[in-house]
Formats: sequence, C-alpha cells, structure tokens
Amino acid sequence: MSLSTKVSDPGLIAELPSFREAIVKRPLTTVISDKIATLIASGILQVGDALPSERQLADALNVSRDAVRGGIQMLAARGILEISHGARTRVRSNEVGPVAVGFAMARAVNSYDIESVHAARLLVDRQVVADAARNIDDAGVAILEALLEAQTETLDDPVRFLISDREFHIALYQASGNPLLADISTDLYAYMMQYRREAMASPGAIATSYADHVAIVAAVRSRDPEAAAEAFAAHTGRIYTTTQPFMKGGG
Repeated sequence: MSLSTKVSDPGLIAELPSFREAIVKRPLTTVISDKIATLIASGILQVGDALPSERQLADALNVSRDAVRGGIQMLAARGILEISHGARTRVRSNEVGPVAVGFAMARAVNSYDIESVHAARLLVDRQVVADAARNIDDAGVAILEALLEAQTETLDDPVRFLISDREFHIALYQASGNPLLADISTDLYAYMMQYRREAMASPGAIATSYADHVAIVAAVRSRDPEAAAEAFAAHTGRIYTTTQPFMKGGG
C-alpha cells in the first residue's frame, strides 16, 4: 500500500476508541465527539486553543471531514467548543464530564509518579507491541502507515502531532489482540499529557518521535516481535527522559 493511499474504511480507527466499545457500534460523529473530548480532558487540547482545521483533524483521525464537522457541532452544542464564522474553532471549556481513556477516567493515571508509570510502560507496552507484531494483519499495517503519512504534515505543530500520535499508539495497542492490555497501555499513554505537550515543543522533539514511529512500524510490518518491542522501548525511554524535566519545572 502506498503511503499516499487512505485506508479503505475511514472509520476503522475512529470507530473503536477501545475494545470494550466494539460491543456497541455507535454513530461515527459520536465517536469523534468523544475523541475530541478526550483530547481536552487529557490536556492535549486546552482552553483557548484553536482546533486544527477540519481537514487536518480528518487526516489525524483518519475519518471524513463530515464526521469531524459533526463531532465538533456536538461539542459546540454542549458549550465545550466555540465555532466562529471566519475563524478557527476554539476550546471554550474543559468541563467535558467523566471521560474514559482506556478503562480508567481521563487523568486517573496522573495520580502515580513518573517512575512507576515508566516501569509499567516498559513491562506492559513491550508485551503489547510484541503481540501486535505477531497478530497484526495487512489492514492494521495500512492504518499505521496512513497515520505515519498524516504525521509528516504535523512536524511543526506539537498539538496536531500529539492528536495523530494518540491515534497511532491506540491503533498499535489494539493490533495486539489483547483488549485488556490494550486498554491498560492506552491509560499509561495518557500520563501527564499537558507536560508531554510542552516537551514536544522542544526543537527536534517531533522529528525524533516521528523517526521512532517509523522504526516501530518497520518492525511491525516485518512481523518481528523482538525488534518491535525494542523499538518501542527506545521510544518510551525517550518519552520518559524528555518529559521528566517539564514535570520538575525545568523546561
């Protein structure tokens, strides 16, 4: 599959924010509304932020612009987003209510210290990514490749990159075939995203993270569990070392 080719079913990623939701198929606009609400609850999007354009969000979430527009309108009706004609839609409020990330509420993982979360990621995520390399099918690889392509257009925008980054990680976790571990990894991924956002604004941070993603996808595409686990462990280590200074206030 060429990287310039969209995944044939644009709802493949957006329709399943977690395995538990696979039991009940929901309208795609509702799924997108929940995804944007999760971005706000986790701190990737903050009050006052302008949202990426509909096209950019559609690319990041690998869905149609109509689905993005419908999700935005749902949040605007709740007073979470503010739509202004001739201007970008902005985050008006972060009062999104209880939002589940994996199987826990958004920011619940923030009650743990960074050392504990990093150790958990090294243990759980290595297994999840190795399983993904074993179990992923061609459609799953196509999803990861489409997300990599979308990320090439976000290398100068930390917020847009993190939106696509979250979709990339969740697609990878879900490819493992283990719904419980996928949800645990999704919760761990959400740790202190407000600091991760600051860290991604550092020079070269996005390019380095993107290069890590390329290495991970190459290993997964080759169905090499050991190489995939090692590539992801290196990526997780970089997340740990680059985020820690911002949590300590050093920048």
